[in-house]
Amino acid sequence: MTGETIAVQHKPWVKRFPAAPESWASHGPATATIVFPHAGGAAAAYRTFALAMSQRGVDTSIVQYPRRGERLADPAPETIADLAAEMLDAADWARLGPLRLFGHCMGALVGFEFARAAQRRGVEVRELWASASQAPSTVAGSRPAPTTDTELLADIVDLGGTDARLLEDDDFLELLLPAVRADYQAFNRYSCERTIRIAAEIHVLGGRTDHRVSQELLRQWEFHTESAFTYTLLDGGHFYIDAQIDDVAELVSCT
Repeated sequence: MTGETIAVQHKPWVKRFPAAPESWASHGPATATIVFPHAGGAAAAYRTFALAMSQRGVDTSIVQYPRRGERLADPAPETIADLAAEMLDAADWARLGPLRLFGHCMGALVGFEFARAAQRRGVEVRELWASASQAPSTVAGSRPAPTTDTELLADIVDLGGTDARLLEDDDFLELLLPAVRADYQAFNRYSCERTIRIAAEIHVLGGRTDHRVSQELLRQWEFHTESAFTYTLLDGGHFYIDAQIDDVAELVSCT
């Protein structure tokens, strides 16, 4: 980015937030960022974060997974690698220069596989921010994610991050549960050896009181980069970002 908006062809479900013009003078060039939502999460959930990044001079795009939003009828890929490949094909990302990836929970795994595929294709990824996500090599050995309606609802409640009033709305659940189930099924099929590394830096963020992703699982991301690694804890649980959007945006955008 060079202080102007670059025209990039992309799928209509890529939600792009160009760097705010008033930010160019104070922030200068910044690495374009792609945001990968959590399992079951829609792009809209990260709109405030993307706007906060935009105000800091960062061209930010949020990708929309199938089975939600305007992609409700789109079939879900069976694997996280397939989902990442679909995201890579969604835009001419190379035109935005070196990329920064930000993924929350399962979104960090999608970002990791996106970085692997991008590397093979010659699209430069400078850094991956893995938020509240266990490392790729730990997934296969962890407890499978639930897939029945009852188990899914209990899991969503346990994770937090979703308005409890919405979870009492049958119409909302009719839209939410298939998206979460599709993502969880892809998660359950995922495996990655500890020896698999990307050239990009990996920066890990986590909530100090996250009862779902332990610090040990977060720290093992270090095995998956050939470059720099950082590890930062912030106050909050699994969805710590909801209460600290500006702080997270400041941290992510300043690298």
